[in-house]
Order: sequence, then structure tokens, then C-alpha cells
Amino acid sequence: MNTLAEENYLKSIYHLSLNDENVSTNQLAALLNTKASSVTDMLKKLADKTLINYTPYQGVTLTAAGEKIAVNIIRKHRLWEFFLVEKLSFKWDEVHEMAEEMEHISSNELIDRLDKFMDYPKYDPHGDPIPDSDGKFKLHDLKPVSAIEVNTCGVICGVRDHSSSFLQYLEKQGLTIGKKITVNDIIEFDRSMILQMENKTLQISREVANNLLITI
Repeated sequence: MNTLAEENYLKSIYHLSLNDENVSTNQLAALLNTKASSVTDMLKKLADKTLINYTPYQGVTLTAAGEKIAVNIIRKHRLWEFFLVEKLSFKWDEVHEMAEEMEHISSNELIDRLDKFMDYPKYDPHGDPIPDSDGKFKLHDLKPVSAIEVNTCGVICGVRDHSSSFLQYLEKQGLTIGKKITVNDIIEFDRSMILQMENKTLQISREVANNLLITI
């Protein structure tokens, strides 16, 4: 049995490894808002359990066993988010913290029944893929809006930033999952973008464009 803290580290290593194969101590410290020395102590514990490959100053990777645990935690988190939004009518900006607590429930039978009850959803309310019971999941071919050229159309399918403030901003602007947008113009001065969405024209900052994901 792994502790809540150990599970959070494994999940964090997994997320960071999607961008960098070898995850550094400093990256983990920044993500988890803790000291590098505390990270080092935890990495040694996880290495002793053969859940990670760890060599000081050379970064860390998950072992197959560690990755299996991390993906299972992510599966539980995203299923609970789907349940809270679709079945209990919470908003998409309200569920992350609750799912953070619920993802540590140990009963896989409960999670499998939850998955079946909801008819095996493929994506959570933020557009992230939900792993199945074997840890497999289907990825969207997503691009940030900031990488899209003028006159290109796409459908919003995900977000990079899951913070409540960002999701509330998107909700207020109507930039939610499933909406079709077209890039009308890119402002040279600050690289902000003019979008067309249905009959509405709006301007978004470069930061928003970097964190809003679409499929073309």
C-alpha cells in the first residue's frame, strides 16, 4: 500500500514526463510547492519500492509498476470529475479539488463499477482522456490555439490550465468544450488573437491561447 503523498509524487512524475522523459528534482519541487530536499527524500523511498528509476542529478523516470499506479490514480481522478459534473451537476471549475481527494480511494472494484455506471466515458469534463481498466486511453490530436494560423477553424477539446480562475474565465467567454472557433487575426503587438465563435467575436491573450486546446 502506498501513501497519499507517494501517490501524488507518482502522478506528478507521470504528468511531467509527458514533456520531459527525465524529470528533475527542481521540476517536482516547483509543481508540488515543496523543498528540493523533501523531494529527494521521497524519491529515495519510491526508488526503494522500485516504483521509479532514480539517479541523483540525472533525473527520475517511472518504472512499469510506478506508471501503472500513476495511470490508475489519473483514471480515478478523471472518472470522479466526470461523475461530479455529469451526475451531480457541479461546474467544471468546481471539481478538481474534490477529485484530488477521491482519487486516493483504494477500491478498484468501486472505480470499475463507477466506470460502468457512467457507460465508460472516454474524456473528462476538461477534455482529458480517461484511462480504461487496463490503463489504455485514446489521445486527441490537440494543438494550442496559439499554434494556429489565421483563418484556421477548430473545435475546443481541452485545456492545459485546470485552475478555477482560468476555467471560470473560459466559461464567461463561452469558450467551452465542443465549441467551434476560427482564428480571424493575430495582433502583432502582443500576439493576442481575435477569434470568431458562432456570431461572437472576441480577443484572447497569448497566455489564454497557449492554454486552450483544439482539434482541427
